[in-house]
Amino acid sequence: MSQPLYGAIEAGGTKFVCAVGSGPDDLRTARFPTSTPAATMAPVIDFFRQLNSGRLAAIGIGSFGPIDLHKDSPDYGRITSTPKPGWQNFDLCGTVAAALGVPIGFDTDVAASALGEGRWGGARGLSDFLYLTVGTGVGGAAVVEGRVLHGLIHPEMGHVRIPHDTVRDPFAGSCPYHADCFEGLACGPAMNARWGVPAQQLPPDHEAWALEANYIALGLVNFALTLSPQRMLLGGGVMQQPHIFELVRDDFARLLNGYVQHDEVLHHLDSYIVPPSLGGDAGVLGGFVLAEQARKEQQ
Repeated sequence: MSQPLYGAIEAGGTKFVCAVGSGPDDLRTARFPTSTPAATMAPVIDFFRQLNSGRLAAIGIGSFGPIDLHKDSPDYGRITSTPKPGWQNFDLCGTVAAALGVPIGFDTDVAASALGEGRWGGARGLSDFLYLTVGTGVGGAAVVEGRVLHGLIHPEMGHVRIPHDTVRDPFAGSCPYHADCFEGLACGPAMNARWGVPAQQLPPDHEAWALEANYIALGLVNFALTLSPQRMLLGGGVMQQPHIFELVRDDFARLLNGYVQHDEVLHHLDSYIVPPSLGGDAGVLGGFVLAEQARKEQQ
C-alpha cells in the first residue's frame, strides 16, 4: 500500500514554503514571498492545484502568529494580532480548506518545525524537547510527552522578559509590543538595528555575538528550568553562525551554575543545545505530520 501524499505550508513573515510529499525522501517544494494575503495565497493555492489532481490526503499549515488554535473558537485558523500589516485576522486555514477541499492541520510555524525534527530529525525518539527559532523573530515550541504544548493559546517564548543591561546594551529593543523582550533584544532585525548590518555580515569575533549568545542563554535557562526538556534545538537565520553555539552553551552553563544536576547538562551540552538536523525543511516536514494528524481525525 502506497504512502498517502500530503501537502504542507510553512507560512512565514518573509516567505511561504509549500511542499508535497510524504517525508524527506520525496519532498517537492516551492517558495513564494509574503506580501499581501491575496497576492501571497494565489500562487500557494495554484501550487497545490497543479500537483494535486485529487491525490492530496490533507494539508498541514505551520504559520507565523499569533494564531487561534482552538477548534471551538469562531476565529479558529486565523492569524490574530500579528504586527505584520494586512495579515491581522486573516483566515489562513479557512482559505486553504475552501480552495482545496481537503482536511487541514494547523499550528504555529515553530511547532511544525518541532514536529518535523521529532519525527525525522534531531529530536527523533525524544518525548520532551524544545525547538527555538531565532531569526526574523524569536519563537519556540515545546513538545511534552510527545505532544505540542498549546495551553490557553500557544506559547510565545520570544516575548518572555529577560534581563536587559542597558549599560552594556543601550539598544531599546525592536518589539512593537514589549520593546526589550527576548525577541526585541535578540531577533535578526534587532541585531541589524543595533549594529547597522545584518547578523550574517558580522565577523565571528565581533562583540555582537557575545551579547547575542548571552540573550539566547538567558532565554534557554528559563525554558530549561520551566519545562525540563531532554534536548533544545536552535534554528533560524541568526543561528546559522556555527560559532554562536559554543558561546550559548558556555553562558548557559555559567548561568545555571550547577543547579541542574544531570549528566546531559553538566557534561554534554554539545548534544543538549544543538542545531536542528533537517535544516530548512523542518517546517514543511512538520506540516506533513500536521496533515497526517488532520487526516486521522477525519477518518
